[in-house]
Amino acid sequence: MNEEIRPDEKRLWFPAKKYGWGWGPPNCWQGWLVILAYVLLVAAGSPLLAVNAGLYIVHVIILSIILIIVCYLKGEKPGWRWGGK
Repeated sequence: MNEEIRPDEKRLWFPAKKYGWGWGPPNCWQGWLVILAYVLLVAAGSPLLAVNAGLYIVHVIILSIILIIVCYLKGEKPGWRWGGK
């Protein structure tokens, strides 16, 4: 985790999962900050449940799409992985 990063190398916030498709846990503080913001914003929208459950679902879907976009931009290229190569 403490590997040296060259100045011309892009630092990935979300590494690919070892098995399956998608991203694993963040490997730097920026990634963890994104996850924390996502969780806090989902929780902050919970009063919408009292008003309209459908509105809360839309709120969570929009936040999830934003999280996926950030993971795609700041993470490894997603794809199926089966452990070793």
